Order: sequence, then structure tokens, then C-alpha cells
Amino acid sequence: MEVSQENKTNVERVSDVELVVTRTVDATARLVFEAWTRAELFRRWWVPKSYGLNLVSCEMDVRVGGQYRLAFLHEGATMEFFGTYLEVTPDSRLVWTNEEGDAGQTVTTVTFEENEGKTRLAVYNLYPSKEALDADGSTGALPESLDQLEELLASLGSSETVV
Repeated sequence: MEVSQENKTNVERVSDVELVVTRTVDATARLVFEAWTRAELFRRWWVPKSYGLNLVSCEMDVRVGGQYRLAFLHEGATMEFFGTYLEVTPDSRLVWTNEEGDAGQTVTTVTFEENEGKTRLAVYNLYPSKEALDADGSTGALPESLDQLEELLASLGSSETVV
């Protein structure tokens, strides 16, 4: 699926320790939020296909104080990403920690702003240091992941049942 100019992903380093990724997707905030918070949907779009990673485990307890753990298999090795949800505001905001790095804790905030059936996503990453931001390759994956999110949302349409 080609991405229209309107839905182009923008990645901007706004300080030595902050990175912001924005994109507008053609779906309601409710549906986009579900894709970020339901493991069975999240696992279908989060891992960029070009990275050759296999998501072998996706555990998400999406509530304040709940935790997530993602495990990937790549070239025979397992990598894990994990953290704790700090804020969960349905259809508008998620905040979680990324605790797997040696460089300290990164905090990710995702906002969902709906306008006329489309949702503007903003992903804010606050790193513990400039070095941690420089070393993090995962944010470079977000444009491809968001392309895959858009494909998933298009396939779900407005018929996805929220449980």
C-alpha cells in the first residue's frame, strides 16, 4: 500500500533527548487506540517486516501500573522489550516506560487526536540522555510500522468489534 502525502510520517528530533514522530491515519481514534492496546492487533503491525524479526510473544496489560513485554526472535537470539504503563486514557493518550536498555529509562507518550474520522498520532520519546537517543534504532522503524498500522486499519475498516 502506498502512503499518501497526507499520511506521511514525520520524524523530528526536537532536543538532545526528545524525538517526535507524527502521522495522520485514516481511521477513528477508537480504532487506532485499539490497534495500540489489543495484543492481537498490535502484533499484526508493530514489527517492521523489513527487519526480519519474528514477534514470538506479545503480552500487554494496558492499564495504569500494568506491564507489557514483547519478545522477538532474530537470527537465533531473543530480544525483549518491556515496561510499565503510566497513563491510559482510552482513545486519546498512552504513556509507558521502556525499561530494557542499559542507558536508563525512556518514556513514550502516544496521543490520538481525531478530526473528521482521521486520527493524528504523535509519538513522543523522552530519552534519559543524548547518548541513549543516538543509540536507539527502534524509532527509525516507526515509519514502516505506521505504514503497516495503516494497512491493518484499512483492512479492519469500521467493522472491527471492540471487546
